[in-house]
Amino acid sequence: MPPISRNLTSATLATLLVAGSLAPAPLTAAPAATASDKAPVDAASWQRADPAMDRFIADLMVKMTLDEKIGQLTLLTSNWESTGPTMRDSYKEDIRAGRVGAIFNAYTAKYTRELQALAVEGTRLKIPLLFGYDVIHGHRTIFPISLGEAASWDLQAIEKAARISAIEASAEGIHWTFSPMVDIARDPRWGRISEGAGEDVYLGSLIAKARVRGYQGGDLSRPDTILATAKHFAAYGAAQAGRDYHTVDISERTMRDVYLPPFKAAADAGAATFMTAFNEYDGVPASGSHYLLTDVLRKKWGFKGFVVTDYTSINEMVPHGYAKDLKQAGEQAIRAGVDMDMQGAVFMENLAKSVAEGKVDTARIDAAVKAILEMKYRLGLFDDPYRYADAAREKATIYKPAFLEAARDVARKSIVLLKNKDNVLPLAASAKSIAVIGPLGNSKEDMIGSWSAAGDRRTRPVTLLEGLQAGAPKGTTIAYAKGASYHFDDVGKTDGFAEALALAEKSDVIIAAMGEHWNMTGEAASRTSLDLPGNQQALLEALEKTGKPVILVLMSGRPNSIEWADANVDAILEAWYPGTMGGHAIADILYGRYNPSGKLPVTFPRTVGQVPIHYDMKNTGRPIELGAPGAKYVSRYLNTPNTPLYPFGYGLSYTSFTYSPVTLDRSKIRPGEPLTASVTVTNSGPRDGEEVVQLYVRDLVGSVTRPVKELKGFQKIGLKKGETRTVRFTLTDADLAFTRQDMSWGSEPGAFKLWIGPSSAEGSEASFELTE
Repeated sequence: MPPISRNLTSATLATLLVAGSLAPAPLTAAPAATASDKAPVDAASWQRADPAMDRFIADLMVKMTLDEKIGQLTLLTSNWESTGPTMRDSYKEDIRAGRVGAIFNAYTAKYTRELQALAVEGTRLKIPLLFGYDVIHGHRTIFPISLGEAASWDLQAIEKAARISAIEASAEGIHWTFSPMVDIARDPRWGRISEGAGEDVYLGSLIAKARVRGYQGGDLSRPDTILATAKHFAAYGAAQAGRDYHTVDISERTMRDVYLPPFKAAADAGAATFMTAFNEYDGVPASGSHYLLTDVLRKKWGFKGFVVTDYTSINEMVPHGYAKDLKQAGEQAIRAGVDMDMQGAVFMENLAKSVAEGKVDTARIDAAVKAILEMKYRLGLFDDPYRYADAAREKATIYKPAFLEAARDVARKSIVLLKNKDNVLPLAASAKSIAVIGPLGNSKEDMIGSWSAAGDRRTRPVTLLEGLQAGAPKGTTIAYAKGASYHFDDVGKTDGFAEALALAEKSDVIIAAMGEHWNMTGEAASRTSLDLPGNQQALLEALEKTGKPVILVLMSGRPNSIEWADANVDAILEAWYPGTMGGHAIADILYGRYNPSGKLPVTFPRTVGQVPIHYDMKNTGRPIELGAPGAKYVSRYLNTPNTPLYPFGYGLSYTSFTYSPVTLDRSKIRPGEPLTASVTVTNSGPRDGEEVVQLYVRDLVGSVTRPVKELKGFQKIGLKKGETRTVRFTLTDADLAFTRQDMSWGSEPGAFKLWIGPSSAEGSEASFELTE
């Protein structure tokens, strides 16, 4: 979002809004994630008692004036994103006056050192600044977008990506990232679906933990760690109509069962900060929700870090219609549990007056200040405020070869093979001439997607064309024609078609690189259509008519409706926006040097008219399977099947995996007793490969209706050609818990079904019973 000045009125706001070493093991295999993965979470380093810190902060706060305390609650932006490493003169004066405690959008060792000097050398109390930035899927070395990383189902790889991001960001003076986004997202129209882990609560919760661990490491006092932020608290992914910043209207049960668990997982993993959401919940904007920020986060979950708003979200409570003016909005936010105001300057301009009027208790302000100062202390900034501003470390760290190789590996793991008719992939040795056609075939800027932080999108990214050329077998020629456009205004145009079709006609195989421009996803990038934008679909149909094999490489930040492509082209790869090394990663897949292992973390609808659609929906009283073929009075569409184009958990391989029937070690369990479900998986195809073995459960009858399936475990395993392995999952009644009719949390006795298979739509079935 563009920088916004202080002293905002709601009208002004509306106008402006329009206008070190790697800890994880090598990336060789993913750790098993099972339904009974309940090892106690080790307390994060910042959660441990530190009497010396408590004395230091108490002594410091005694010396602070009310204005200096409010300054610690104020987060303002640098102008870096639009003008380079610069700071508004008024903001510099605010820093010198002790009216600012944190800055975002400032990085590089040199620049952050200059700004830090304003605070520690120019203020009375010399309290260091905290520097934050949107390090979402990489800092300089950019990994696949977050949704793409989730498609790897590889928790170790995801954690390592976050660790590398923290190492690079911290080397450029950054202390704090506004990540991970742990919002469950089930509407692909919403642009920010690209920034999260998809639609599933269980997978999303495990990924939330992995990212928090990656950013924060094991000890915040190490200068290669950064504070994580769990965002957006809460239910931002449920925006009505898939439109960003829109109203959310969900039940408390849905909030508890779907949208809160990934946040609880992040808190359990030790996330140091939480960020409020733009949306309202139960009629109250999240930045003013005492229920969310105090009752749930602090009282129920015991969170001890600090809460920051999203960009100007306190100000936005005025147009929401929850506050009459900015002063009242600030009072509502601080009382609800907000500790730091991002960019709105509401606290800076109004909070002292609210205290004087008795509308805000100084004890609440002191609690917020203490939480923020504690993080600065934990990071070691009081010992050495410049410890993150180390030019030598910066030079030695950015774009390390090992980081680039890790980005390539994570990108390979994230790519999902959606179709492979007659094993057209990997490319045959006889394919001596390859045509790369489409607007994403040689576009550097699109490779790293949105929220690409300090990543260089002009020179660093490896395009698909470059990756194919670099890895081409001897005697293979690669040629490129853009052919089509992904811009909305270019529908119906055929400029470039002739050149593309001429190239296609003289080539052995066509790789159609199509999808969305990078800024069509992310914040403020919602769509009402999921089709390929521009004139890409028309060109794709023309390419198919050539009779040559057509492989669609799809790059996007959301599920697209590609039903025509699924029915007509020979192969489809979902590559997301694969990052700095994306071209090499896609080429590794196409040439068969890496066997695709990605699985969808989100359902692909056939058409936008099916949205919202997700695998764990509930049944109706008239499910379609109860009716005869063609029955009218069942829950169905007249013109489209109910089923998705590609289900959650789906993804093909260059080999095949055969599953045995499921075996259970018992048919009944009582509370606390384990149930072990086993299946034998055989690599029955021609290549070594990896498979994500998935466990789903259904509670057949409950005091409230239950989803038709819920993911409860998975293991990503590697099998040699012909190898067989038994995969086991352990369940207890705790894995079957939900928010019951009386709003208590727990399981209920009854009958259950269980599936183990390669996706949410396939699997071998068994039944068991939970008794009293």
